[in-house]
Amino acid sequence: MKLVLPSAEYKNSFIEAVKEFKADQINSTRYKTYRALSIVELEKDFESYVEFKRGRAKDEKLPPGRVPATDFWLVDGNEFIGRISIRHRLTPELLASHGHIGYDIRPSKRGQGYGNKILELALPKAKELGINRVLITCDATNVASRKIIEKNGGVLENQVPNPETGVDKLRFWIDLGT
Repeated sequence: MKLVLPSAEYKNSFIEAVKEFKADQINSTRYKTYRALSIVELEKDFESYVEFKRGRAKDEKLPPGRVPATDFWLVDGNEFIGRISIRHRLTPELLASHGHIGYDIRPSKRGQGYGNKILELALPKAKELGINRVLITCDATNVASRKIIEKNGGVLENQVPNPETGVDKLRFWIDLGT
């Protein structure tokens, strides 16, 4: 099991994961990024999607208000397990409710320790990007994510309203040292 940059090597497994996210009725509002993806377009031109994901790490070509973010995929053999994004810096909005890190584990792999593993593997990557103190958030109702964050050293700072969803966010800091 390892973190890799997005790669066409995982096309079939990634597309299967997208289908799982689209079918997940329990978390239907959380996975809008996956729901917006076209399976037909991914099948036809997966390389463009990979280029887009890798390009987010650069300052160039970012829409206004966006910051560079490096995406990694957790893979086990040839299987895509999940995605983690590390934002290189925080805007006021990211500081308020989104943080440096966001991650997803495909529905069929939840509850098997992959959430903990993806965050554990990503923290040294954040350090390599020059981030010494990581802000990570989760919905106040997401007990599993809270446990993952706390297991990886997250210290709760506060709970803030999230007007986008109506569900409060918990804000945690993880100190990576200097």
